[in-house]
Amino acid sequence: MDPVQKTKYFVYRYGLLAVLFAMIAYFSATQPFFGTFINAMFVLQAASIVAVIGLGCTVSMTVGGFDLSVGASMSLAVMAAAAAMVIGNMGGIAAILIGIGAGLAVGLFNTFLIVYARIPDLVATLSTLFLINGLTLLGVGGQSVAEGMAVNGQAATGKFSPIFKWLGSGQFQGIPASVIVAGIIFLCVMVLLNYTRWGRAFYAVGGNPVAAAAAGIRVARYRMAAYLISGALAAIAGIMLAARSNRGDVNVGDAFLLQAVSAALVGYAVLGANRPNAFGTLIGAIFVAVLINGLTMFNFPYFAQSFVQGVLLVVALLMSYTLGPNRRT
Repeated sequence: MDPVQKTKYFVYRYGLLAVLFAMIAYFSATQPFFGTFINAMFVLQAASIVAVIGLGCTVSMTVGGFDLSVGASMSLAVMAAAAAMVIGNMGGIAAILIGIGAGLAVGLFNTFLIVYARIPDLVATLSTLFLINGLTLLGVGGQSVAEGMAVNGQAATGKFSPIFKWLGSGQFQGIPASVIVAGIIFLCVMVLLNYTRWGRAFYAVGGNPVAAAAAGIRVARYRMAAYLISGALAAIAGIMLAARSNRGDVNVGDAFLLQAVSAALVGYAVLGANRPNAFGTLIGAIFVAVLINGLTMFNFPYFAQSFVQGVLLVVALLMSYTLGPNRRT
């Protein structure tokens, strides 16, 4: 292998990790607070929500799909869980289950559109995004859900449960609860995709559904499972966010869609995976969180951060598709 090929191979496999470590080193050297344990927890806490929703996107991508409705699933879960406690006077566990149920319902609706109505994934999930966002707005009259809000002319008496709040502000040995939850979900998704028959079936369906069906894999079942997992993880991410802010903000998930998609696609370039994978998505989420945290410390305008994320995504895709072994000639 000549030097040029060695360089390309290094960039293809380790380029994104090298850039991540370089960013951490630069931000730590120029901003003393960046390298502290407290800020590291801030970064991981920000990355945890993006990672969970991004892992859902990753699972949908393994079956050859792409779930653009994860932001809407997240918003619906936020509003459902918050309304269950504030308006319905329910406990934290019940609210969490209702929120996850809302995400699963979105996954079922996507399955109906994609598997049974045979609508292309992108079109179907984009339609679901608009539909669920509109449904969420109609359900609460366009207002956010918060303690003491007016309901039928009277103040709501429900409160956010301490158990629910712990997911957003609780800690264990100095590690935020949301980081612990995200870590557990990451391990579960990584084991599912890399070490189980279901994971192999997911990738087989995404690689060639016709060949997978010929091999006896029930394609419809696995595509349904992928979108159910995607909806459930988006809902969990929404619950984590609502637990942190102690309110249900309308369409809050829209702001996380770009970051989650970026994390999932950036994951293609991690260690030359060139396919959706849990570890790459986790690194992508941390990459985005580190970048935003560092830019914020430099007082970089918030309205320009999307542009930087777009540049990051383009560079990652170039490394994956241009330098990779499967590049088009």
